[in-house]
Amino acid sequence: MSTNTSTIAQLWSKADRSAVRAFFLSIAALSVALILALYSGAAAELGHIFLASTSALAALAVAGWVAATLVPVLAKRTPLRWIGYKMEYRLTRQGWVYLAGIILVALAALNTGNNLLFLILSTLVAAILMSGILSSITLSGVELRLELPEHIFATRSVRTVIELRNEKLTLPSFSMRVEAATKKGGPAPAMLETPVYFPYLPKREHVRQVVPMTFPRRGLYRQEAFRIVTRFPFGFLQKARRIDLKTEALVYPSVEPTEQLIEILPGLQGSLESVSKGYGQDLYALRDYVMTDSARHVHWKASARFGKLMVREFTRDDDCRVLLVLDPHMHAASPKNAGSSSARQPAAQSAAERFERAVTLCASLAWHFSESSAVLQFRTAGIETTLAPAGDNIFAILRHLALAQALPPDPQYKLITELAAAPELFKIIITSQPHGSIPAALWRTSYVIFLDDLL
Repeated sequence: MSTNTSTIAQLWSKADRSAVRAFFLSIAALSVALILALYSGAAAELGHIFLASTSALAALAVAGWVAATLVPVLAKRTPLRWIGYKMEYRLTRQGWVYLAGIILVALAALNTGNNLLFLILSTLVAAILMSGILSSITLSGVELRLELPEHIFATRSVRTVIELRNEKLTLPSFSMRVEAATKKGGPAPAMLETPVYFPYLPKREHVRQVVPMTFPRRGLYRQEAFRIVTRFPFGFLQKARRIDLKTEALVYPSVEPTEQLIEILPGLQGSLESVSKGYGQDLYALRDYVMTDSARHVHWKASARFGKLMVREFTRDDDCRVLLVLDPHMHAASPKNAGSSSARQPAAQSAAERFERAVTLCASLAWHFSESSAVLQFRTAGIETTLAPAGDNIFAILRHLALAQALPPDPQYKLITELAAAPELFKIIITSQPHGSIPAALWRTSYVIFLDDLL
């Protein structure tokens, strides 16, 4: 008894009290109108025409007052959105077998006239009708929310949260699964390729499930809608409700160390140290001694060999300033790779693959410099980030790389020639241009990665 009382109290606390009062007032007024209508009929039978007419007019007046004043108030407060749900129906294999059994029982009942068969037939029909009603109740009032991580990398599994919320006040929902909605004959869904099952959803509660999700490639993934599907309670009928939930996921390129990155890192580190000097630990060069030099930097063996004081200069390891450049203009592969397997592929596909390798390598290098606390700037055609600590602008760089597209060849090499205007930065250039196209002024302060040299 106390449980029922508490449930009623909770419902009353959350109810729209003005709507409840209007509802009960309309019920009372319509009851009075019904009594007056019945009295009008009885008076007409007894021959009291005046009383019958008066009672009928009074009943009409009361009903008209309810329709003009109370019905609009109730209509404004009635949540009709559940009635407008578009349901998709499909009879399952079990449903077809059950329907065949109903037809057989119906034929037997009609041929024999047996009352017991008619009773069984009505029970079977009632079961399938109840299946449709209960499945509609299960899907009504259920809302979906999808929560994706802020940063997603290609080929790396991420944890996605799928939440179902039951907004019904009194009834729970059972046996539902969430899946991506696609058009007939359309492409495969970009997200949630595996359905997620929810066995039970309590009333006025929400249930969350953490689902691992992997995106194979970089880029922008879109999902326009999802479906909530149920076969509750008997599995005869599959009913689905479409939920328009436009979801987007920006997937960064993979930053995992690749064989190409491991292969070029030693040469890249050597080139970086050869153009930087300062108070580090690695020897940069020997030069003549000047009065402002410290005596602890004197290289005594070299001084004895040259007959004059020589001091050591060291590479600067406390201020690594790097300009990372991605050249998106895809030039044709060099003739030396014409016999390779990739060169035998269609030209468009080969260029796309080479560009994807360039983007992945660029993302791996940017991630490498962010982990080494370098000062990094990124530049490509039409896009340039500010020079800042790599940890601050790494995700801005990855966002650009996630959406980067290959461009037609540039015969003027405009992007490459403009790099000579930043001699103070060490430049890492990833390009598909042929050897010999890089200006001589860039070689001293640059490390050029030619795509033709990458396997």
